Amino acid sequence: MYKQLIVNATKHETRVALLEDGTIAELFIEREDDSDIVGNVYKGRVQRVLPGMQAAFVNIGLSQAAFIYVDDLIFDDHQEYEKLFIENDEITQSAEIGTAEIEKDSEASPNSSGRRHHHDCHIEDVLTEGQEIMVQVSKAPIGTKGARVTCHVSLPGRFLVLMPSSDHIGISRRVEDETERNRLKELLLHLREKNTGYIARTAAEGIQSEKFAQEMNFLRNLWENIRIKHKKSPVPSMLHQELSVSLRAVRDLLIHEAEKLVIDSRAGYEAVLSFLDSFFSPALRDSVELYDGQEPIFDAYNLEGDISRALRKKVWLKSGGYIVIEHTEALVAIDINTGRYVGKHNLEETIFKTNLEAVKEIAYQIRLRDIGGIIIIDFIDMAKKSNQGKVFSALKDALKKDRSKTHVLPMSDMGLIQMTRKRIKKSLTRMLCEPCFYCDGEGYLISRQSLCHNIYREVLREAGDMAGHKLTIRVNPEIAELLHSEENHIVVSLEQITGKQITIYPNAEFHMEEFDIFEILRE
Repeated sequence: MYKQLIVNATKHETRVALLEDGTIAELFIEREDDSDIVGNVYKGRVQRVLPGMQAAFVNIGLSQAAFIYVDDLIFDDHQEYEKLFIENDEITQSAEIGTAEIEKDSEASPNSSGRRHHHDCHIEDVLTEGQEIMVQVSKAPIGTKGARVTCHVSLPGRFLVLMPSSDHIGISRRVEDETERNRLKELLLHLREKNTGYIARTAAEGIQSEKFAQEMNFLRNLWENIRIKHKKSPVPSMLHQELSVSLRAVRDLLIHEAEKLVIDSRAGYEAVLSFLDSFFSPALRDSVELYDGQEPIFDAYNLEGDISRALRKKVWLKSGGYIVIEHTEALVAIDINTGRYVGKHNLEETIFKTNLEAVKEIAYQIRLRDIGGIIIIDFIDMAKKSNQGKVFSALKDALKKDRSKTHVLPMSDMGLIQMTRKRIKKSLTRMLCEPCFYCDGEGYLISRQSLCHNIYREVLREAGDMAGHKLTIRVNPEIAELLHSEENHIVVSLEQITGKQITIYPNAEFHMEEFDIFEILRE
């Protein structure tokens, strides 16, 4: 399978698409807000301890307080830092792009350090209101829920992940050769400092001790700098920021999976090359390409249409059937229907073929939309138990491509399959859409911020064909107000790039998503 990364980088938004044989499989979006903070390390202050929930709220400087569970705390008399550490149920990596390798493919045991576990103490015995605490974001804020944080900081490198609050050595399950697994484990045990844990990533296979020693030194220095900042910084403050989404794509996808990265920003291109020279092999430069075409890069690779379709509730199947994806507060429900597909032989065969076709599309949509949490799939009822088993097996096989951790239960007598998928950040729908006020929240509109970015891209598409020195953009008054205030930087950027004066004209008759662009010729 040929994999490549397509990066659309602007001053205000960066989008990274992972393509598999030319089809978009995953999409990562980074904006200048609090939506992409997984992996960041903060010095925070405990706001409130909730003994009844065995949880606490922590102020880390965001609009919403973060929360931490007692499961994420450990009490250790031999550690300097606040005597607080984690024994997490799942060891998390510091960026959503690479989460799966550690959560799904590591054999690291969270209970291996021998420290006292949460069931031996209550959260009120460990945390008090007003206490300062160092935490790392393990889940980004979603909806009304604040970020989830952990005291167990994990710092990923090219070959290793440092876990300073653990003493366990883990090897990625993708390293299948038992001899190589034993070699890596012995190397890490020999090179590491006492009471320091590491996970060997997939890229560590075949690597010799000298490179491990260099990376261990780099990660230890990084951790020491975080500790020094923690002692000196005010509360709340950020102690360590994860790499940008484009550099995470290089670290976690280009190095391990993708064969090529194409980026449309000269500054971004230079940053990627510098990153490769500093932390990886300069030979990888040949895998990076600067896109200089006139057509926007996502248009050139036909991605905008696929992204738009990934925001719709109804997805049509080639046979004429369709699936409906509904997001609720508690879970995501997926329904399958035969639609226009009437089959050729009998009802059972028609239903079975529709369900099998739906399985592939469901697995694809779950991954592309980055749907997490509880997912309920309502398959069309099948009379034969053997067909039910085949559909269940097909779903599990289709989900193997997904790097996020999934757990699927067998089909129930009612034709339902329950599954869970690890949720690290907002789904694509939550990222790009907001509740629709036209229909009292029953549906979705493209969010106002996303509309501003759509306008930005559309102006760049059309400006080159316009001879006038002025452009007027007519929009809904709500969008006009946003472009004159929080998103004014988009207008300023467009004027700099196009060399044209841009006027925003509000039109009360326009739908929220409606806009048009026209030029004013020189007199």
